[in-house]
Amino acid sequence: MFEEQQGSSKSSGASSALQEAFVVPSLLGNDVRRAAEQAPLYRERSEVHPSSTAHPLALLCRVGFEPDLIDELRAWFAARSLVVEIHSAQEAVVRVAAVAVAPRLAELVFARDLLVVEQELSDLDVKDRVTPIGRALGLVGAFAQLVMLTPDSESTKPLAPLLTALEARLRKQATATGDDSAASVWMLSGTHALVGRPPADGGARYPGGVPRLKFPRGAPSRSTLKLDEAFQVLLTEAERSALLRPGLTAVDLGAAPGGWTYQLVMRQMRVTAIDNGRVDATLMASGLVTHLREDGFRYRPARPVDWLVCDMVEKPGRVAELVARWFASGWCHAAVFNLKLPMKKRFEAWLQALQVLRPLAAKQHIRARQLYHDREEITVAVVPTELRRALAPVGAGSARDGKRSRVEPAPTGKTRRPDSPSGKTGGKRSRAEPAPTGKARRPGSPSGKTGGKRSRAEPAPTGKARRPGSPPSKTGSRRSRTR
Repeated sequence: MFEEQQGSSKSSGASSALQEAFVVPSLLGNDVRRAAEQAPLYRERSEVHPSSTAHPLALLCRVGFEPDLIDELRAWFAARSLVVEIHSAQEAVVRVAAVAVAPRLAELVFARDLLVVEQELSDLDVKDRVTPIGRALGLVGAFAQLVMLTPDSESTKPLAPLLTALEARLRKQATATGDDSAASVWMLSGTHALVGRPPADGGARYPGGVPRLKFPRGAPSRSTLKLDEAFQVLLTEAERSALLRPGLTAVDLGAAPGGWTYQLVMRQMRVTAIDNGRVDATLMASGLVTHLREDGFRYRPARPVDWLVCDMVEKPGRVAELVARWFASGWCHAAVFNLKLPMKKRFEAWLQALQVLRPLAAKQHIRARQLYHDREEITVAVVPTELRRALAPVGAGSARDGKRSRVEPAPTGKTRRPDSPSGKTGGKRSRAEPAPTGKARRPGSPSGKTGGKRSRAEPAPTGKARRPGSPPSKTGSRRSRTR
């Protein structure tokens, strides 16, 4: 068991006694450490290059996850035979003593952002904070962008007006360097600032790891933001272009009410939603969703799909085993899923799940992060190492039907809202959409006519009643043209 040492960080309005009480213990035992050293995300990599100068590090995380980030950092350094002083004396902030080798942010799960600290100003004069911070930025060197932020905690929220005022004054020091070089100022309190640069790989895509995503008006739940953030943070631009194209297929395990399905439908994917609960009616009306009331752990797709997504409330080990089985069986090419972690020993629970997923590392990238929109959980993405294998859809229909129905238009490449009645966003009508007749349509009528001849999209009657919400009848010799 490692002993933690208290740092000298100061936080606004916090007494020294509170800081002492907040210093967190490490939960990393010998067995857990050995497992971490062998895990794909933590074992030593040949491309890590030591810096000629040692610098302290500062990292941000979700409030309450400081012990887990400390354990993770110790595992990363232990895999390189390094023992480094790591501590936390402020909510959402973890400090690392001066080191010549630093982890990449992509190698960490519980960190949201990382700063290579070049100057620490711990006793700023409230009458003039601009001058000393500006002087420290000058020592950092030329930069094209300035990033200013505070840790994401209740105690730092009152600093927002100060941050805006300081940024307006200090932004003038940025120069046209011809690249994306950036300098960062982290205000830990009104009188305590860290000045430095992001790591060599660019740090967090969003400052502080906090994306400003707008909740879609038509989404059935706020969980939709988790999958949206996962696509933005855990996938590269090339992977998003290759793996999030219209016409691909997906299975959503634990779909109800449809927050994650919404993100897939917005990208014009055909989704098989697996859940005993009810899926949002607007999503069902999109024509891109097939809802099956089945157990997500027992469901087996009839044919492979491009994506597996899963946000089920279950033990992380069981979800990891489920995902590993899908890849081993060849049922999916890529996946994004949540692991609900216990309140204690989160890092240990993640390592155990990672050991289950470890065989996938031969052909897939495994990436995980405690995202801003996550709670007591982390989000994991498993994507193929060779994108050319995923460029062609594995199936143009749903997981149960490989052919498109005649009423389904081919993908147009345009984003369509789930409540859009046809496969196009405007212009001409699809073949399945009848011309207006000027007559009122009875509720529940599938076509634009109330009588007379059936539309092309309306199947012939089979003589058997179909319960509302059930899939089209397959009792005849021919398959219905509609789904």
